Amino acid sequence: MYTRATTSLTTAALLLAALTACASDDDAAESKPSSSAAVPSAKESADPPRDDAAELSNAVGYYTKAYFEGDTDTAYRALSQRCRAQITPEAHGAVVTQAAKDYGPDHEAADIGANLLGDTASVSYKVTGLPKFDKKEQPWTWEDDAWKYDAC
Repeated sequence: MYTRATTSLTTAALLLAALTACASDDDAAESKPSSSAAVPSAKESADPPRDDAAELSNAVGYYTKAYFEGDTDTAYRALSQRCRAQITPEAHGAVVTQAAKDYGPDHEAADIGANLLGDTASVSYKVTGLPKFDKKEQPWTWEDDAWKYDAC
């Protein structure tokens, strides 16, 4: 019985060694950066590049849609931390609910344009069918890996 256990352990160890040897040679060659390659900073390698214009446009669209559909939770989560410190979820929810009742859900953000400066943006857009809600230079901010409405 002792011989069988030793043989099984020895076989397993040899298989593991063989697999490790095969993988480590290939992996080592592929993972070595070339001497001419630039070494990314810790920030660059930790965060994938973001497409600010597209992400901002999507955030404006999601917020506008949530606002006119009466989706109070989504609309509140789209607010910046600064705005959430100024208005409770209930108070903001009441405004969003009233907008949905008054205007209905069929109002999208259109013609979105933005001036971006680092983690802040000034956004202008039209609200389809409701020109009185068209926005010019509305502030947005990048926080918690997303663009947030900051016009409070």
